[in-house]
Amino acid sequence: MNATTPAGYTTVAPWIVTTDTGQLLDFVTAVFDGVELARVPLQDGTIGHAEIRVGDTVLLAFDQRPDWPAMPSLLRVYVADADATTERAIAAGARVVTAPATHAFGQRGGRVRDPFGNIWWISAVVEEITPEEGMRRLAEPQYAEAMRDAQETLDRELSGRTESIVSPPLTG
Repeated sequence: MNATTPAGYTTVAPWIVTTDTGQLLDFVTAVFDGVELARVPLQDGTIGHAEIRVGDTVLLAFDQRPDWPAMPSLLRVYVADADATTERAIAAGARVVTAPATHAFGQRGGRVRDPFGNIWWISAVVEEITPEEGMRRLAEPQYAEAMRDAQETLDRELSGRTESIVSPPLTG
């Protein structure tokens, strides 16, 4: 433990609020090899607090109350194999938002939306790239296309539009 953070936790701890935290914990276990640390059931049958470790991070979760608005999360998870993890997510009920692709900054990944509305950006480091090299690569057609697809698919998913409104990165 440091002065502000308990042992085993990171300085920033993401919360996921969902309609079924028990099923969320099952999804995270199946897809990301999560290890459940805590679950606090409430008298009304909901879960008031839960914790699950994924890699070096503890995700916190609890059930949404009936009169609360939906609060989907957008989470990035680093994994050993983005394609295999995406396939596990699909098998566990997620749908693809952005198909996996190799990106300019040396990562391969894509996005899925889980059955609870959260979007997971699943990434694997495939090569070490300096920020300068990554910016240079954005001008190359394959990486420019991967960036365009990542922007457009997320925009369509979040906006509900069929046509995306995105702006390409400045590369020069």
